[in-house]
Amino acid sequence: MDDDRDYPQMAAEVDLIEPAPRRVRGMLGGAWVFDTTRALYVWEWPNYPQYYIPLEDVDGRYLVDEHHEQRLRRGTARRHGLRVGTVERPASVRVFGDDALPGLAGHVRFDWAGLDAWYEEDEQVFVHPRNPYVRVDCLRSSRPVRVELDGVLLAESSSPVMLYETGLPTRYYLDRTALVTEHLTPSPTQTACPYKGVTSGYWNVEVGGRLQADLAWTYDFPAAQVLPIAGLVAFYNEKVDIWLDGVAQPRPRTHFFR
Repeated sequence: MDDDRDYPQMAAEVDLIEPAPRRVRGMLGGAWVFDTTRALYVWEWPNYPQYYIPLEDVDGRYLVDEHHEQRLRRGTARRHGLRVGTVERPASVRVFGDDALPGLAGHVRFDWAGLDAWYEEDEQVFVHPRNPYVRVDCLRSSRPVRVELDGVLLAESSSPVMLYETGLPTRYYLDRTALVTEHLTPSPTQTACPYKGVTSGYWNVEVGGRLQADLAWTYDFPAAQVLPIAGLVAFYNEKVDIWLDGVAQPRPRTHFFR
């Protein structure tokens, strides 16, 4: 284990293929491009998988063959675009041939951004599929948390909500009353997470005359699984200094910031 890491890494390896035991659908321009209960999880990197969809479960009316073959890590794929009415997404689809990794022949990989929306069962999912090897827990705590930047206090709380997410450091969600608001200004930035939903906004931090954008965020209406963080604020551990139980925590290195 890395000397400065105190959280578990992902369990999957690159090129792992597993069945996805849920209905998966993709929408573009108001039409269902595919609807399947036979999707595969394919780990293209360790952090999370992508969905590969059986070609038989794709509505061929919306595929545009671009007559271009690509030799990819997982086999030869024929490139397609998508067209639904006047909505076009060129070069957003790969259809894998017979030389693909075992189990992937005849499957289709869609660029996530090539569709307007993805659904697992009847719930929209954002950014990427939910990783079946990821667990996300929200636990209320009475352990004191202090957040600083360059020696300036940004927030302090004795009632945080700890969010534990596999592959990431613990995030400390704090009441807005715990913030030193003179250093924080709202940011219109919005991001999405497959486990937590869509953020309501971010917070910029200004210390010593220097503005640092988007160091903290809020979910006013998070996914049901993480409701305890609703309306609370969390900071990137990677970019600020955090004390837990009076002990300074090392700044982690993650795929967000290294």
